[in-house]
Amino acid sequence: MPKRILQGIVTSDANDQTVTVLVERRFTHPVLKKTVRKTKKYRAHDEKNAFKVGDQVRIQECAPKSKTKRWEVIA
Repeated sequence: MPKRILQGIVTSDANDQTVTVLVERRFTHPVLKKTVRKTKKYRAHDEKNAFKVGDQVRIQECAPKSKTKRWEVIA
């Protein structure tokens, strides 16, 4: 099964080797037929601490790295 890849913006880089990424998805509401924006935060593994707040990154699913990290930054 292929790994999911999501795109988002780094909102926090305070922890070592970890970034918090805000991912937004848009979809049409089934009843109202209106475009809805939903956001979700993911904690992703950043091996070299390369990314800072405001950077646009892509994250990919991976095996669990810690209690909260199930994603890793790929670019």
